[in-house]
Amino acid sequence: MTLVAGVDSSTQSCKVVVRDAGSGALVREGRASHPDGTEVDPAAWAAALRTAIEQAGGLADVAAVAVGGQQHGMVCLDDAGQVVRPALLWNDTRSAQAATDLTAELGGGQAWADAVGLVPVASFTVTKLRWLAEHEPENAARTAAVCLPHDWLTWQLAGTPSLEALVTDRGDASGTGYWSPFTGEYRTDLLERAFGRTPVLPRVLGPAERAGQVAAGTLAADGGAVLGPGTGDNAAAALGINAEPGDVVLSIGTSGVVSTVSTTPSADPSGTVAGFADATGNYLPLVVTLNAARVLDATARLLGVDHEELSRLALTAPAGSGGLVMVPYLEGERTPDRPRSTGALHGLTLATSDPAHLARAAVEGLLCGLADGLEAISALGNPVRRVLLVGGGARSEAVRRLAPAVLGVPVLVPPPGEYVADGAARQAAWVLAGGNTPPVWPATSTETYEADPVPHVRERYAEVRELTADRN
Repeated sequence: MTLVAGVDSSTQSCKVVVRDAGSGALVREGRASHPDGTEVDPAAWAAALRTAIEQAGGLADVAAVAVGGQQHGMVCLDDAGQVVRPALLWNDTRSAQAATDLTAELGGGQAWADAVGLVPVASFTVTKLRWLAEHEPENAARTAAVCLPHDWLTWQLAGTPSLEALVTDRGDASGTGYWSPFTGEYRTDLLERAFGRTPVLPRVLGPAERAGQVAAGTLAADGGAVLGPGTGDNAAAALGINAEPGDVVLSIGTSGVVSTVSTTPSADPSGTVAGFADATGNYLPLVVTLNAARVLDATARLLGVDHEELSRLALTAPAGSGGLVMVPYLEGERTPDRPRSTGALHGLTLATSDPAHLARAAVEGLLCGLADGLEAISALGNPVRRVLLVGGGARSEAVRRLAPAVLGVPVLVPPPGEYVADGAARQAAWVLAGGNTPPVWPATSTETYEADPVPHVRERYAEVRELTADRN
């Protein structure tokens, strides 16, 4: 049996799965936590990866490994390959003004969408580089190379041979704001506009192109495994769940993600839909919200209950929560672009002042944000064949049962899994096997949830959503 390993270096933790390259069967796995915050020393990712590899039984018998990682994070390296400053993560909103400025400088959203398939928001790397140049010029001057979290970890596994050895893939590169899914090339003119010059950038590998091999004595005790190009977490999840053109994946994790596999690139001048590439040669238009599973965490904490009780409470309240609406912008928001906004609770009355109505409003508010994303993706001409609900938030019974009512379509829920790590493992198997398409692993069984649509829930949510605004 030939084994492959996949890594998911996410916002909150690092997971490693070891699978049979032929069947995809899980052999063993490991995990380790990441520190909280929107600014993290990459050394913490390396330490977590080392621990997760050890928990997963090491890589001595693994033939290939690939890394899936959180997108957009800015990792700056100096001439010696040392990290210049802690990485700014995708959910760090300090570059919001830089995003506004860059959009205006190029002539608006249409110009950016035509150039790179997206419109700058604080999440994207290009805006973080502008912020660095303006607010930390000494660190900007020290920066010789810029890469993303998954790029850096792949480079660490390879033994950090040189800055020129940094590699990435089209899926992760498409989230920087300076790589074009239309041409498959970096837009160094946009990078220079943001940063003032062009540092070393990772070479963009093909979907199944080898990135080298694991060096002995690095993050893994044993070297020799072939390295895949890796990819961003969203592209890896689509690969891990076997998503095909027309499939919409709704992922409820730290962020909420609505994405679909498409055979054509997307350009949305409003910036609602980011026209990313995927890890197979196709495209992955997606919508991301900053507030997802943590909305459930916060509401459970506020009510003093666990998640099971939160679900039970939500399912006892009526659809629409009696007019009580939660707009859950608890960490600002990316879609819509309101990085300095806060959450809002509207429609509180004596009748709705109880735990059940608040629980229902939280779940419905979370789902309404995803429903807006699904609508935006469909409006660009992307057909919806089926909707798959994954991520930690999908473990909530209330989320599963209310999703089809709010979204207005049946929802398929695969069993809980590490789909980002699985996608990275599938890519590793593809690198070993070669060919034009990834290996076929058995499709995951799903459970279907259906419910009558409740359009009044989204209509009421939209009214309250428009009452929110960024703070000064």
